[in-house]
Amino acid sequence: MNNAASLVGRIGLALIFVLSGWGKLMNPAATAGYMEAMHVPTLLLWPTIALELLGGIALIVGFQTRAVAWLLAIFSVLAAVLFHANLADQGQQINFLKNLAMAGGFLVLATAPISAWSLDARRASAK
Repeated sequence: MNNAASLVGRIGLALIFVLSGWGKLMNPAATAGYMEAMHVPTLLLWPTIALELLGGIALIVGFQTRAVAWLLAIFSVLAAVLFHANLADQGQQINFLKNLAMAGGFLVLATAPISAWSLDARRASAK
């Protein structure tokens, strides 16, 4: 895979998570309320924020890319099922499909060769 394309792809996939995690961090009460309304335990709020923020940043810099991509793929599918399962609502259907599409992108990233423009490549060359 082209190194520039890999970097742009990682940034594109990561941005929604970094921004979403930051929004949750700035207003955790609103997110907790939404989670409660969807019958999702609020105990998962802080791990969600950590995964979104730290996972997104890790993808951008290319650190543990494969593992993070797998985690975010699973997270994206779970979020689709838990928060966007009302497929009769067109907005929810679009968000459901968006999450599945992101999961697909993460699976491609998880199985792609290590990009030279990543911390993973630097760590591999230092060994």
